[in-house]
Amino acid sequence: MERKGLVHVYTGNGKGKTTASVGLGIRAAGREFKVVMVQFLKSSDTGELKIIEQLPNFEVHRFERPRGFFWTLDENEKKELQEDIDTALRFVDERLSKGDCDMLILDEIMGAIGNNLVDPNVLASKIANRKEHLEVVLTGRNVPEVIKEIADYVSEINPIKHPFDKGIPARRGIED
Repeated sequence: MERKGLVHVYTGNGKGKTTASVGLGIRAAGREFKVVMVQFLKSSDTGELKIIEQLPNFEVHRFERPRGFFWTLDENEKKELQEDIDTALRFVDERLSKGDCDMLILDEIMGAIGNNLVDPNVLASKIANRKEHLEVVLTGRNVPEVIKEIADYVSEINPIKHPFDKGIPARRGIED
């Protein structure tokens, strides 16, 4: 009998949603699962990308051109971003329908939903109708109800204390 894949959500205002999804991906890759991660709204270099590059069965895909935060973009840049997101979504659609990986991580997809770049109802429907073995992991703040409804796991990461509150900026290798 083929393994049934489940849907995981890492949400909340705390640090560690991407880190949790990468950890789960590494665990799966260690068991020889093929892991595909698509990162949304991220274009800067991060430490986890360096180590993932060394893993034979863990791929990371980014479709967006480097640019500033969403709220700093002009209308033309937002249009370009939507085109990049649409390209990423076509890639995601293929993975969901073909089932050619064991785990699909959609990192910061909630941010793309929150900025009205992704329709949560369409995404939920596609995830619900994916190949049965495919494990799906979604990250980001403010998870919509329609995504919660299809999820098997919803984990909320909330800050109790954070060094940024004391004026300590992101540190290389820890926050990036």
